[in-house]
Formats: sequence, structure tokens, C-alpha cells
Amino acid sequence: RMAPRAPGRVRVTTLIVDELARALKVILKFDGPADVLMKLFFKSNPQLGMRDRGIIAEGIYDALRRYGTLRAAMRPVHPDRAPKLAALAVLARQHGIEAISPAAIGSEEGPLKNVLAFDASKAPAHVRAELPQWMFDLIEAQYPDSQDLYRAMTEGAPLDLRVNLLKATREEVLAELEKNGVEALPTPLSPDGVRLPTKPGLTRWPIYKDGLVDVQDEGSQLIARLLTPRRREMVCDFCAGAGGKTLALGALMRSTGSLYAFDVNEKRLAGLAPRMRRAGLTNVHPIAIRSEQDQRVRRLNGKFDRVLVDAPCTGTGTLRRNPDLKWRLSPEELERINAIQKSVLASAAKLVKKGGRLVYATCSLLKRENQDVVEAFLAVNPGWRLVPVKEVFEQQGIHFGSGQLERFEGYMQLLPHVNNTDGFFAAVLERDE
Repeated sequence: RMAPRAPGRVRVTTLIVDELARALKVILKFDGPADVLMKLFFKSNPQLGMRDRGIIAEGIYDALRRYGTLRAAMRPVHPDRAPKLAALAVLARQHGIEAISPAAIGSEEGPLKNVLAFDASKAPAHVRAELPQWMFDLIEAQYPDSQDLYRAMTEGAPLDLRVNLLKATREEVLAELEKNGVEALPTPLSPDGVRLPTKPGLTRWPIYKDGLVDVQDEGSQLIARLLTPRRREMVCDFCAGAGGKTLALGALMRSTGSLYAFDVNEKRLAGLAPRMRRAGLTNVHPIAIRSEQDQRVRRLNGKFDRVLVDAPCTGTGTLRRNPDLKWRLSPEELERINAIQKSVLASAAKLVKKGGRLVYATCSLLKRENQDVVEAFLAVNPGWRLVPVKEVFEQQGIHFGSGQLERFEGYMQLLPHVNNTDGFFAAVLERDE
């Protein structure tokens, strides 16, 4: 049932209902990334206080995470056509109908009770899983523990930090957080990670401003670890984006050697310079390229010890954080991305010198973007072999729970319900001497 949970202490006012309705009207059209639309919405509504913003933001994310059952419960009305009813349903589902001021409900009381009485247990399986049918079919065919995975994907994600080893140890950061009354735990797998169960306003803290920590999911930290970059090597982050993994690699290299950060998106890459300065890294060379075939890339063929390919992907592994993706993606988009992944891997592999290594990584749960891409590459590139991730992790003292890596036969596939990280995939490939 869509029955509301026990009422908390939240008081939901008419203002909150009306503003959430205005936000949902725009966001549930799925014309752009929800986080961008949400930022614009709050920017144009400066009158909203912190508390109201928090309730509205949580409401938006809940609507997106559980949009399948929301849409089914509201049928035949479409949520973006009846945004006030959608807003009331979301808020009642989160805080209990008693938390909502009667004035805010007004004439919607009857329709709202109908929506809340919806029995999801009789709905189709993909609706219960809060996924579109095509994505549900792919995941269902791949994961025997899919029910637990669906549940985990409708919950929030913790906030993970990576300690910048150039400036601090994990123990020092944990002690500093404890001193400030912030609940923090060491991440179970990444040696440099700290997990914050609550999400404090991080950017104001000295440890963040001074570059002692950066925000990075534990899974993403583990991908940098799989590349095992060493001091004074030539290393390349082939699809650097905003540079989260670049910074992690730079710290593992102790800011020695040369770390090239390529990306086709010049604007995202421009954001890397201030982050590098904050982290105290001097070995990074950000280079904007036109495509993976760019002359500047080809000039460096055969020169690198280590190459990371953090390939463009559907992002299905990040649905806890980006729940709008599941409603914005399509099978056609998957096809388009798949072609890019194969092309990017083929170009990046040419950069690796003999005896060097490449890590192919995504934040996707889909075999089509992961194992299938790597296997297709290995089939036509006999000079390469797969290095089991377990071997690479254990050399660094990183030990997964029993069977967690074995089930993926040499590859790494992290899962929210198993590892409490985003759904990252990685393969380590080595070029023959």
C-alpha cells in the first residue's frame, strides 16, 4: 500500500504543498536533469527558508525515486497535470497525512485518500520495482537478488568523503569530525574513505575548504585504487569529467609523475583547476579534446603506464542519487551510449604502453555497458588480458565480503544493497609485454 509512515515532527504548511506542486509540475516532465531544474527552482524562490527547502527537496527526490507507484496510484491522471495532488500524495507518504495542514488539503481530501489507498502489491512487477519496463527486464535477467536491489535503489545514499593523503590521514579527519560533533565512520573497503550517515553542510568546513577531504562515493575511490598508479608514472584519466577520480589518482601518485586529464566537455574540465589547487596537486594536465580520435590523444599513443576509462554510461548504478535518470533514459539512448563506450575503450587502449594497464569503469548495473563491452574488446585485441580485480585489491589489503567479487568472475560490480555504494563496474586489463 501507499500508506503513509508514522507521522514525524514535520509540519507541512500550505506554502510547502504549493511550492512542491510548482516544482513537480516542471520536474516531472523530465525535460532535463532533476538536480539542475531543482537548483533553478530554488534560485527563483529565494523567499523559501532552509527548513521548507529541505522538505521540498526531499519531496522531489521521493517523487522521483517512487514515481512508478505514484503514477500508478494517480491513474488516469498524470502527476505533472495534477501537481497539487501529486505533492500532497508525496508529502503524506513521507510524513503521514496528519502532518499536512487541513487548509493545504482543502478540496483534494477525497482524491488524496484514493491515491493513498492504492495497493501496490497488485501492480505489475516493474511498477513495484519503481522502474520502467525495459530497464526492469534487463536488471531482472541479470540479478538473482533483484528484489533487494530495487529496495536499495529507492532509498537515499550516504555522503562519502575521500581523505586527501597529501594533506591528512583518515584518523586525523575522523578525529576532527568527532571534535565537531559530526557522526562519521571509516568506509569498510576504501582505505581513504569516510562515511557520513547524515549530510551536514560540508562546503563551509575548513577541512573541505583547505583540501583535506573531497566528496567521492566509496565505489569511485575503489576504481582509482584498481588502477594502482605509482609515483613518477605517466597516467591518463581518459574521460575526466569534473575530475573526482583524477584527484584521487593524483593523491595516490603523491603529486609526482604526469597525470593527463582528457575530456570532451571543456566546461566541466575547467572546474578541475580550482579543485586541483585546493587539493595541492601539481602533476595534473587537463586537456580538452574534440573526440576520442583527437590528434592530441593520438600523439601520446603507447606512452602511458596506466589509463583509466571512466566511460560515459546510463548511470543506472546511481539511481539512489539521480532517480530521474530511470525515467529519462530509453533503450535508444542505451544503444547510442553503448557505441560510444566501445569507441572510447578502443581509442584509450592505444595509449597504453606494453606491460601497462587500463581500467574500464562505469556507474552502470547493465551487463550491456560492462562485461559485454570488455568481452567484445578482448575478442578483437589478443594482446590484452583480464586481471582479476580480487588480486589487485588484495595486494593493497582491501578485502571484500565472502563471494562479493567471485560472483562477477574477475570483474568488480558494486551494488547498493550489498556494498552500500553506487553501482560501479570495473575491469582491469593488462597489455602484454
